[in-house]
Amino acid sequence: MTVSSKIEQFARQGLIELFQRDEGIPIQVNDTKPEFAGDYTVVLFSLVKSFRISPEKLGIQLGNNLIERNPEFFSSYSVIKGFLNLSIADSVWIDFLSSSFDDHEYGKKKRIGKKVMIEYSSPNTNKPLHLGHLRNIFLGWSVAEIFNMNGYDVVKTCIANDRGIHICKSMMAWKLFAKGATPASTGIKGDHFVGDYYVLFNEELKKQVEELVSAGLSKEEAEKESPLMKGVQQMLVDWEAGSADILELWQTMNKWVYAGFDATYRRLDVDFDKIYYESNTYLLGKDLVEFGLRQRVFFQKPDASVWIDLTAEGLDEKIVQRKDGTAVYITQDIGLAQLKAEEYSPDLSIYVVGDEQNYHFKVLKLICQKLSIPAADKIFHLSYGMVELPSGRMKTREGTVVDADDLLDEMHNEAKRKTQEQGKTEGIDRAELETLYELIGTGGLRFFLLRVDPKKRMVFNPEESIDLHGYTATFVQYAYARIKSILRKDGVLEVLRNSSLGPGNHLLPLEKALLVQIEKFPAMVDQACLEMNPSLIANFAFVVAKTFNSFYAEHSVAQAETLEKKVLRVRLANFTANILHRSMRLLGINLPERM
Repeated sequence: MTVSSKIEQFARQGLIELFQRDEGIPIQVNDTKPEFAGDYTVVLFSLVKSFRISPEKLGIQLGNNLIERNPEFFSSYSVIKGFLNLSIADSVWIDFLSSSFDDHEYGKKKRIGKKVMIEYSSPNTNKPLHLGHLRNIFLGWSVAEIFNMNGYDVVKTCIANDRGIHICKSMMAWKLFAKGATPASTGIKGDHFVGDYYVLFNEELKKQVEELVSAGLSKEEAEKESPLMKGVQQMLVDWEAGSADILELWQTMNKWVYAGFDATYRRLDVDFDKIYYESNTYLLGKDLVEFGLRQRVFFQKPDASVWIDLTAEGLDEKIVQRKDGTAVYITQDIGLAQLKAEEYSPDLSIYVVGDEQNYHFKVLKLICQKLSIPAADKIFHLSYGMVELPSGRMKTREGTVVDADDLLDEMHNEAKRKTQEQGKTEGIDRAELETLYELIGTGGLRFFLLRVDPKKRMVFNPEESIDLHGYTATFVQYAYARIKSILRKDGVLEVLRNSSLGPGNHLLPLEKALLVQIEKFPAMVDQACLEMNPSLIANFAFVVAKTFNSFYAEHSVAQAETLEKKVLRVRLANFTANILHRSMRLLGINLPERM
């Protein structure tokens, strides 16, 4: 039980004793504001109406009760403008430190028997992963780790969008322009190779459309009548009909892309428990469309296309199958929802997808509910804001997207440049330095993309993301490396392993501030899980690192003034390192032993 939950429990007991009744009112416990004395604050305003007493009188009565009933827990209190500020006894923090300083499972909950599926990444197989994918991947992976720490059984999934018009565009361009070139013959990574042909297709399509517009067609008509667009539409029909030549080319080009994806995933240190493929799930989706037609969930228009009418739900009509019988994007999503339910029966099925798809997932959930797909009510869209560059929004078709691999290389080089500028490379061999640059570079990228609330759009600036003195992973990594350096000093580990900590220690303000912050880790993980918001963990880790730096600037650890203080501070440093490591791993960020 955390300190704040104990305060809530003690306060509830106190109110029952004082007023002989329990109103069942939630008791709000906050951190005490820095300008006031105390560690935690009970907000009184929500209580005064029920107990018909002024905030000041209620605060005094409750404060006296808490001190009298729990003298070993509370050391003092004050009442200021409707807030009961409580100071926790040093012995509570000392006991906490003694029991938890080397607990590598601190904050981890027991299994609760609930299953969560989290789908993230879900790339199209016609282009490499890019900056937008990175926020998706980091967010999904981190949320999965947070749920896992909170006791859930987690299934991390990915859907490879490996079929459709967009895939056929790359295939058509390769057929027309590649002259047999391959990733091996060109030395280009497979996903980048295929992505180049997707961009080339759109460049050639633009030329055809301009020619047709100059001949008198509207832009919309020109796009439909262009030979390239007619060609890819026929290619999709042939693919769904099982054309051997088309399927062979499709399989070959997808293999090139998957090899490229796998290399990027390894570098990002992300994984999946299950990968689904749209080329499999769309068939189940088409079966469900036929079922929905029989059940009158869907209707067919005169041109043979199939739709659902959601106007009664405040939306509109949505197509679920084209007039030529080919599947649209939502068709495979319906099939995938059915497949997930059959295979895993999740208590919660989370889709990590950008906020431009908010409408899509409202429609998907409604369709699944109307089709009575199991776990349809458990579908949740974890919507996040798009990532932009200082120059503006990226556009795949115009080739202005920042590829993930290129960005990772840029971050590695930026880490190298800044590390060398600061003279931090002395005594570290070359191989270790390259590993360090990768840790700093990928860590900086990951932290920067996760430190912002997922619901908010953001601008990514690589140079800002690696700053030893900023709100960055580098700041946290350096604090951790500093602690590890302290713990490597002669005699420090001996103190950690073989010395006891007496309960009579008096905590100095910065020692206590660090302990108070560390103790909040389980509650912070709870909140991050509830909100599906890793930015809370990022901010927590930063504040812990910042608090440690303030503490270390004022107090020596290895050269503490007394043995008791040395024991306390060594344990406090060790505990801080553990918490920084646990927090950053929830974000997928590794911490170097030295830097």
